Amino acid sequence: MFKLTIMYRLQPGQSFDVDYYINHHMPLSLRLQGDAVRSVLVEKGYSSDLPGTSCEYAVICHFTYETEQAFLDAFLPNAETLQGDIPKFTDSVPIIQFSNVLLSQRAAG
Repeated sequence: MFKLTIMYRLQPGQSFDVDYYINHHMPLSLRLQGDAVRSVLVEKGYSSDLPGTSCEYAVICHFTYETEQAFLDAFLPNAETLQGDIPKFTDSVPIIQFSNVLLSQRAAG
């Protein structure tokens, strides 16, 4: 399985519109990429391990695909639209990581 992780780190003075991201950008992304997306998980950070400090990332998004080629086939034709939508919800520069999933397991119960 192939995984795309997008992390949004906010520097002082930067913003992130979570409502727009969840209610517009994510539905757009899922619609454009279609069945190639196997799963998606969006996390909103709220604290770090040190009292009185904020979290490292405001939002982290994980997409999984069967293969890297499935990702490329789904994303590349829509890259301009999806990347063009980013300024509508943040002025942060996303950090992108690609991974091969070595283990994925649900908890029992």
